[in-house]
Amino acid sequence: MRTAAIFSDRMVLQREKPIRVWGDGKDGRTVTVTFCGQSASDTVRDGKWCVTLPPMPAAEHQTMTIRSGAVEIVYREIAVGEVWLCGGQSNMEYEIKDERNGQALLDSLTPECGVRFYYTPKQRMIDDAFDRTERQAVWNEATPEAARSWSAVGLYFALELSQKLGVTVGLIGCNWGGTSASAWVSRDVLESDAALSAYLSDYDEKVAGKTDAELIEAYDAYMAYQDQWWAAYSALLAEHPDTPWDAALKIVGESKYPGPMGPKHENRPCGLYETMLRRVCPYTLRGFLFYQGESDDHRPETYETLLTALIGCWRRDWDDSTLAFLNVQLPMYRAAYDPDYKHWCRIREAQANVYRKLRGTGLAVLADCGEFDNIHPKEKAAAGHRLALQALCEVYHKMPRAKASAPMFVSGYPAGSSFVIRTENAADGFRLTGDAAGFELAGADGVFYPADAAFAPDCITLTAKAVAAPRYARYAWTNYMEVSVYGMNGLPLMPFRTDHIPLSEEKCAYSCT
Repeated sequence: MRTAAIFSDRMVLQREKPIRVWGDGKDGRTVTVTFCGQSASDTVRDGKWCVTLPPMPAAEHQTMTIRSGAVEIVYREIAVGEVWLCGGQSNMEYEIKDERNGQALLDSLTPECGVRFYYTPKQRMIDDAFDRTERQAVWNEATPEAARSWSAVGLYFALELSQKLGVTVGLIGCNWGGTSASAWVSRDVLESDAALSAYLSDYDEKVAGKTDAELIEAYDAYMAYQDQWWAAYSALLAEHPDTPWDAALKIVGESKYPGPMGPKHENRPCGLYETMLRRVCPYTLRGFLFYQGESDDHRPETYETLLTALIGCWRRDWDDSTLAFLNVQLPMYRAAYDPDYKHWCRIREAQANVYRKLRGTGLAVLADCGEFDNIHPKEKAAAGHRLALQALCEVYHKMPRAKASAPMFVSGYPAGSSFVIRTENAADGFRLTGDAAGFELAGADGVFYPADAAFAPDCITLTAKAVAAPRYARYAWTNYMEVSVYGMNGLPLMPFRTDHIPLSEEKCAYSCT
């Protein structure tokens, strides 16, 4: 008899919700879990058992005992507090040791700061080494050494939440850089929608005619090559940090990332859902933090459907439709060698639409946090703080939405030669940190021109000399720009548009690059 790998000393259990504890064992054996004066039992069936303990208040320094016959497992130094899963790709995975102010934060950490972390092992496939690797992962308290590889966004979020709520916050890291949201959902979810099944079709096309053994061999060869390439590239940047990408490739050779698709590729559809997410499900949670979208920018038109499906899938698997889902809206970004494809603004729009239509969600707007030519902004405190604001408002009801949320578009309409934008979360008005750039107007022809903006509480009036009869308005409808419009709550105006012009039909009267 044993528990699932996520249970260990120093774990954090969710307060005020039924607590699930599960594992495996021999059929017919009875397993009894005792914790905080409460006990629950289950009989092992088909090699599995699961007990549910009643909701409990916040607590520290607790012990859990699991017994089955002569076998006894004891976990110590358990906290009951708040538990959040940190999902997504590289910007959620981005480690605190690499963050702009990360070392200073690391130096200040102690176990008493109220944050603990469980890092779901990053495994590409379930093979002979899977169980051994999974069993090496444990919950850790916050110390300068233990926390080095923790999610920077998650750590900033949890520190603020612990301070505001006065309880220990546990984070479950479950993320992988460069991955599509399609890697984190079940196959039935992708099969249920024609738009999403394209992810499966793409995979099937790439692996057609090859055996699993051949695909795994090809991926192993790629990994061996890429490891050597990465070492050479890192050494080059250490000596010459300003080396442009094209010049670096001439020196160290071709990067073959992301490698050949197959059953060992971390970005295959539904793969990490099986090898990571399901390994920590159904650990009792308050909700999810999610920072993702970059790797789905090639299909921006289906991202709203994909993200909606992911939220539904995760809530279904946890059997809890009330689980909070706090999303990070993508910041500004454009590679120096790319034109403005205007696909990241469509991912942001999809994220905003999901926030508006699904209950129990939050949206941390990061329009002012991007870095030109750097897809991994080094400063993560703002993302963590704005997620904490969303949690304090939408989940814990400790502050009003007008203080916690960015100013957002509500409605817009033509008014003669002007166009009026109504917003929310800016009842105290706006403040500018520079020129009010990024506003655009278009007439019936759909050609957009830069517009001037006049501001009032929860209202922006736009005019453009080149557009006598405006029909459509936009703000920050671009992959990258420096924004300067903020609400008085200190949060940036969220990008928006009032039109629904397809990407292939976009027109503007000035350079879009």
